[in-house]
Amino acid sequence: MKFIDLLGKERLFFDGAMGTMLQKNGLSAGEIPETWNITHRDIVYAIHKAYADAGCNIIKSNTFGANALKFKGTDYTVEEIVTSAIDIAKTAVSGKDKTFVALDLGPTGKLLKPYGELPFETAYELYKQQVIAGKKAGADLVLIETMGDTYEIKAAVLAAKENCDLPIVVTMIFDESGKLLTGSDIKTAVFMLEGLGVDAIGFNCGLGPRQMLSLLPELLKYSSTPLVVNPNAGLPECVNGVTFFNVTPEEFANDLKELAEMGVSLLGGCCGTTPEHLKEAVKLCKDIPVLPVKQKNITAVTSYSKTAVIGERPIIIGERINPTGKKKLKAALVSGDSGDIFSEALSQVECGADVLDVNVGLPEIDEPKVMCDTVKGIQGITNLPLQIDTSDPAAMEQALRIYNVKPLINSVNGKKESMEKIFPLAKKYGGVVVCLTLDESGIPESAEGRIKIAEKIINTAKEYGIDKKDLIIDTLDMTVSTGAENAKRTLQAL
Repeated sequence: MKFIDLLGKERLFFDGAMGTMLQKNGLSAGEIPETWNITHRDIVYAIHKAYADAGCNIIKSNTFGANALKFKGTDYTVEEIVTSAIDIAKTAVSGKDKTFVALDLGPTGKLLKPYGELPFETAYELYKQQVIAGKKAGADLVLIETMGDTYEIKAAVLAAKENCDLPIVVTMIFDESGKLLTGSDIKTAVFMLEGLGVDAIGFNCGLGPRQMLSLLPELLKYSSTPLVVNPNAGLPECVNGVTFFNVTPEEFANDLKELAEMGVSLLGGCCGTTPEHLKEAVKLCKDIPVLPVKQKNITAVTSYSKTAVIGERPIIIGERINPTGKKKLKAALVSGDSGDIFSEALSQVECGADVLDVNVGLPEIDEPKVMCDTVKGIQGITNLPLQIDTSDPAAMEQALRIYNVKPLINSVNGKKESMEKIFPLAKKYGGVVVCLTLDESGIPESAEGRIKIAEKIINTAKEYGIDKKDLIIDTLDMTVSTGAENAKRTLQAL
């Protein structure tokens, strides 16, 4: 039986800490834990085996920091470290029913641009190398954990989706106010991850189970996927220069029981937890019924730190970043002068826009490059969500790839060619798609004709795995000067 077949249907348990367990076994300060997959294989095996014997279904490989940046200048390659780690974990769970090995991917250790110096695609390549090695070695799922930056999460998720067919679980490290390191709140992260199509979402590290209990209602409110919570054994304390965690196995298990009863289907531990913590948790929680996941049907677009929910109130889209009829902006795009573009973006922010449309379509420029540069630049100076507005599929794909979180996509229409180009991009990268009610025959005069096209778009999107909550129907205005009934037809279609 595969992990994905049990996800959300049966109670599953991740294991607990690896780093603090290795420290108890002699890992010294500054030593790379992942090298122990080769130098101390027996100790890593014993830790995995202890967790599996405690009843854990999902064993995390000792690969949390096994990326090329960390091993630069060492005698080890990422492939041999990951291969050895997966082999040890698989050996430890051999013969156990419904037990799986997760390829464990942690942060690169570097901040991505614009906060740091690491380019998005470099981060992608680092994760890609780990994923290929993990898949080849026989991992059952990918766990992307302890993440504090939505942009780095996106790089890791794309690396997993594009280089293996394994289920993907993402757990993030929120502070007690419910914020990630780079500013995202819980709902923003949820909308991004669901848009990218991950299989389970949750919390790990940073906080103990009591603190995570206080954050869980927000996660439950917005998430439509199975949830996972892997807390520390309380908040870390330092005594005589030694860090320890003071939540006992019994206290830990009781808190996890509350999490399970609230709706978390995957439970486990992080820093400071031991096989004893997980053994108590399994004993207390394994028979708690798994609550069905409720679909929230929320339409939302986001930046890295701001979410615009469509339907709660009117959402104002600033459409001034568009060269049509604007000589100054056109000249700026041709010359590569981004100052006027950024000034226009900030002006619309000051005027109260909720979303900024970005259209740089000109025949005399390299639109994919200019679109990407413009999106990156605007996201560096404002936190508003963006609408990627282009008729060039290449420009759209490149912009969606580097966009930080979940954009508005403008647009698709009822033409077969349009849907075939746009829907795969929307499915892969996530986003809310503006859908125009026109097709090969143009814009229907009647409301019924436009509704028929809308139905075709919705049904086709479903074939691509895109839910109607991620579609916005534009019933299209025709000027009243060209037909007295035009306004009435648009309102009838709405």
